[in-house]
Amino acid sequence: MKTRITFILLLLTAFSFAQNTISGKVVDQKGKPVAGANIYIDGTYDGATSSETGEFSFETTETGNKFLVVSFLLFETFKTEIDVANYKNQTVKLRENVNSLDAVVITAGTLESGDKARVSVLKPLDIVTTAGSAGNIVAALQTLPGTQTVAEDGRLFVRGGEANETQTFIDGIRVAQPYGATTNNLPTRSRFSPFLFSGIAFSTGGYSAEYGEALSSVLLLNTNDEEDHEKTDIGLMTVGLSVGNTQKWEKSSLSVNMAYINLAPYQAVIPQNVDWNNPYQSLGGETVYRHKFTNGIFKLYASFDSEKFDLNQKNINFENPIRTDMNNNNFYLNSSYKGTIGTGWQLTSGISYGYSKNKLKYDITDIDSNENAAQLKLKLAKKVSNQFRLSFGTDYFITKYNENFDDNVSINGANGYDSNIFAAYAEGDLSFSKNLALKVGLRYSNNSLLNENNIAPRASLGYKVSKSSQFSFAYGDFSQTPVVDYIKYSKFHQFESEKARHFILNYTFTKPGQLLRTELYYKDYNNLVQYDTRDIQYNSVFNNNGSGYAKGFDLLWRDSNLYKNLEYWISYSYIDSERQYKNFPNMATPSFIANHSLSVVTKYFITDWKSQVGFTNSYSSGRPYNDPNQTQFMSGKTKSYNSLSFNWAYLLTTQKILYFSVSNILGTQNVFGYDYARNPDAAGVYQRQAVLPTADRFFFVGFFWTISQNKNENQLKNL
Repeated sequence: MKTRITFILLLLTAFSFAQNTISGKVVDQKGKPVAGANIYIDGTYDGATSSETGEFSFETTETGNKFLVVSFLLFETFKTEIDVANYKNQTVKLRENVNSLDAVVITAGTLESGDKARVSVLKPLDIVTTAGSAGNIVAALQTLPGTQTVAEDGRLFVRGGEANETQTFIDGIRVAQPYGATTNNLPTRSRFSPFLFSGIAFSTGGYSAEYGEALSSVLLLNTNDEEDHEKTDIGLMTVGLSVGNTQKWEKSSLSVNMAYINLAPYQAVIPQNVDWNNPYQSLGGETVYRHKFTNGIFKLYASFDSEKFDLNQKNINFENPIRTDMNNNNFYLNSSYKGTIGTGWQLTSGISYGYSKNKLKYDITDIDSNENAAQLKLKLAKKVSNQFRLSFGTDYFITKYNENFDDNVSINGANGYDSNIFAAYAEGDLSFSKNLALKVGLRYSNNSLLNENNIAPRASLGYKVSKSSQFSFAYGDFSQTPVVDYIKYSKFHQFESEKARHFILNYTFTKPGQLLRTELYYKDYNNLVQYDTRDIQYNSVFNNNGSGYAKGFDLLWRDSNLYKNLEYWISYSYIDSERQYKNFPNMATPSFIANHSLSVVTKYFITDWKSQVGFTNSYSSGRPYNDPNQTQFMSGKTKSYNSLSFNWAYLLTTQKILYFSVSNILGTQNVFGYDYARNPDAAGVYQRQAVLPTADRFFFVGFFWTISQNKNENQLKNL
């Protein structure tokens, strides 16, 4: 018995001698203690949690060299090899996790929406439930700061830039023809249905080196990666009908959306300011196919539109109205793949093709044009470390444009061009800490049509000053091929790229339910195209000596905490901009610019009525126009623009919605500008006519029905 007890004591003594104590203190980069960190020997259960003072101590039977791991949510995991017997009273300094949810996000010049947006200024529903937007992505974006309401055009005008200075991309690939058919002073709209897109990034300037051929901004649309379930959507509207269907399989899904629009019945009831021979009609559709592979996802997006209208427009230079008969056919195909290859590399590749054919009869003149545009894209990116991410890639743009002009009297000619642009870029994202981040990029492009090379540096910086607020700065050089109205005459004239330089300073404050965003910017334009005739024509004398600037201040405040079930945002923009371009004789503010713009958007949910109601009020100060009866160029100013819009969505059942909206409910008589006669009358006065909306108000009523196994699914997000 004594021998057995002695043996047990010897074992216990040996065991006690085999125990080693690990001890130390966990601190951050500033030396402050980190409480609650997990400390353990890798591959064992031996460990402890740091105290309020950051200190820790535990015993282990491990010996020799082992790996000690220290982890905490807001910091990068620390791992180091130690000598177990000698690791005592050591200090472990943790580095902040630069990828944590509260890390700095560079926001200068970029407004995002969607579930994946880190700083979202719009929710997915906002794109289509904003009163006055009528389901148009661009109309919803025009309630954000930095945009100009040019209601007679309908496209995006950003920070002193014309609409052609904004490029649209779907899944990172350019859309050459993003807008529907239009003619002089007849507003167009985006070709794309909002419900196929999961997120939008709208950059008002200073954007990434990944994107080029845009002087002012880029609009990035990202299609849904997957659908939750199968469904069918049916819409009956005062302007037409729509139908959509989604099929889902184990690794793939297919969404199809079709719409037929015919304004003839509507315009037979509602008076118009336009004399229509055949009101606007269109038949169009979109489809997205998705397939998930083990390491990536493939998407195929396709859309088509066939549009036509015929109207008589008053023209101050002619006694009788001028007839405009337009037929447009458009097709767009986009395929992309995004996945991982090798040791942590992310591959993004894609190809797109766009085709647009216009057949226009203007009075007795026939103008037929067609454009073929394609892009090939390849991008590689890798997270080299928690602090550094590298990306680089190439683009190749191909454009072929042809136009046949016949005035059926004396002129019959053809114009056009072939353009090939190769571009390469590299960009690095460097995170010094979760409070400081830097993005630096460089883009090179070669334009075969213009026979030129361009190098464009880009840089942006973000600094987080508190848990809820941060500053960002962005700088960039940007170039763009002149618009088709000019370069279709490139066989007669040599053009250069137009250029702009952006400087942006941003402050963002965000907390649950609230967002404040302010931005100062300055844009410097050079190499703008000028010509010496009243209208653009083949024998105009062109040059690239034009210049200009745009500077201003943007503000956005969004809040959902003021009152239960109420969401609202207020956006304000001030801009000072002048250019000497086109046929301007001197520096002047272009006619599309209003110095002050203000939008107030509200959405209120009335649960007892099963309804959502919304109001949007858009205001702009007067825009300049040139009155040839005055000696000073562009000295006229229109009266201020104001439009109050309303919408109401009522759930008949969960899957059946009745929707009503009306724009400009107060019937404000807005004037967008004036067209003047080319020659004075007998009294020496140039007569004029006002540029007016096509209608004082627009009414819309629709019934939307969703059929799916998920009985809570409806089309509220699509309205």
